[in-house]
Amino acid sequence: MARTFNTEGYCDPNYNYMVDLTGRLVQIKAMVDNGKYFTINRGRQYGKTTTLIALEGYLEPYYQVISLDFQMLSSACFENEASFVSSFSREILYAAESMPVQVKAELESYSRGNDSELTLPVLFKTLEKFCRESDKKLVLMIDEVDSASNNQVFLDFLAQLRAYYLKRRKVTTFQSVILAGVHDVRSIKRKIRPEEDHKANSPWNIAADYTVDMNFCADEIEVMLMEYENDYSTGMDVKSMAQSIYDYTSGYPYLVSRLCKLIDEKVTGGGMFPDKSSAWTNSGFQAALKMLLEETNPLFESLMNKLYDYPELNSVISHLLFQGEKIPYNPDDIAMKDAMMFGFAKVQDSSVQIANRIFETRLYNKYLLTSREQCSEMFSEGSRWRSQFVIDGYLDVRRVLEKFVETFDFLYGDRDETFVEDEGRRYFMLFLKPIINGSGNCYVEPETRNRERMDLVIDYLGRQYVCELKIWHGNAYNERGEAQLSKYLDYFHLKKGYMLSFNFNQKKEIGVKEIILGDKVLIEAVV
Repeated sequence: MARTFNTEGYCDPNYNYMVDLTGRLVQIKAMVDNGKYFTINRGRQYGKTTTLIALEGYLEPYYQVISLDFQMLSSACFENEASFVSSFSREILYAAESMPVQVKAELESYSRGNDSELTLPVLFKTLEKFCRESDKKLVLMIDEVDSASNNQVFLDFLAQLRAYYLKRRKVTTFQSVILAGVHDVRSIKRKIRPEEDHKANSPWNIAADYTVDMNFCADEIEVMLMEYENDYSTGMDVKSMAQSIYDYTSGYPYLVSRLCKLIDEKVTGGGMFPDKSSAWTNSGFQAALKMLLEETNPLFESLMNKLYDYPELNSVISHLLFQGEKIPYNPDDIAMKDAMMFGFAKVQDSSVQIANRIFETRLYNKYLLTSREQCSEMFSEGSRWRSQFVIDGYLDVRRVLEKFVETFDFLYGDRDETFVEDEGRRYFMLFLKPIINGSGNCYVEPETRNRERMDLVIDYLGRQYVCELKIWHGNAYNERGEAQLSKYLDYFHLKKGYMLSFNFNQKKEIGVKEIILGDKVLIEAVV
């Protein structure tokens, strides 16, 4: 059976092309060897379940691993303590490879649920006996702990694990406990407790930091693609393709696999790409990227739903996308922690950034294409003049800037400085959106994102255009900006770049001009 790229359920190296997880498993085993209790909390479809399944096999020569999935338990299982003890006992009996006879008898008794007096302390006495008498040390892994949200029994269960952990010098308990889910346990606790009953202490404050990087790096993606190339001999530039996939996904596991799956199964055989050799090219990658950005999938649905479920996220995301503010990471800011937890954002150089270009583009679409803004004059003008901006498949960015300057000056030329600074860049992207929609996308290079300057990279039919959006602060500053843009063009191997300056000077001269800077041509527009 031929291997495939998989985005449904966990990945199996016998059936799927996937990144080698060995390096991560070595790091996690070191934590287990040191007796750490910890939580693997990452966004949806981040490879948590795949990692746990691989980890179970990796640990088996050294430990007896009891791997549970709380998705297998219904809400009735958490209704009260007796129900939970009964259900948990059944899961342990099913998952454990072997256990002492007396332990098995006790768990079987609990699993029948005939005793309404069943309590967690009773269960944990049996689990202690299991740990003490087992031939191997026990490791408990529980996936999808989010399924335990909004119930007190789960908190009490964690409290028992914590109590035995703290007494482990006197009693025998689990060598390691690993919980996996989107939320960390402290967040689950925040949801469970009524507002008047919040407590500062957490039943899981024994957890060690989990610092294993679960994103894929470009080199790991390259190795995976090489396995595919060895099977199919497409002739792709494996290193370049791996770098392109990484550049857009930042190694988010689902997005990496999804792009590969789209190229392999959707792009191949369609239109301009009759076979795998033509599909595994830059043009084929751009076609897959377009498909991904336009599709509805569980990951995107989950992310967008979080913006409705957690309204405080909107402010953080909006500031990151449009206002160019560099937001320092504050671990005590709840909205910021939620953005990190759900996968929207990442921390780089002590600042919060959108996690990857694909999320950024989807978020731009969400914030730009609301019903109110679709009817806005700026969006309408971009739509109305769309046909004149594409010539022989090339996007005429100079003409886009000329029309934007004309439209912006007519609609908003008399607005004050605050309006321009806060909304100017947003309105350019709103104007641009209907022009490139369906054939391109745009993103902001994170290292250039600040109140005064953003470099917007436009991808259109496989070609890239770099446009710097900046606030005017005099000729000297502007010349520095031109020099910065010139260097940035070198990175993209381009000879032409674009600059859009928002000028507050009442004597400003609006319009578009061409500047020769060394071997580069800069098209600068001023509004």
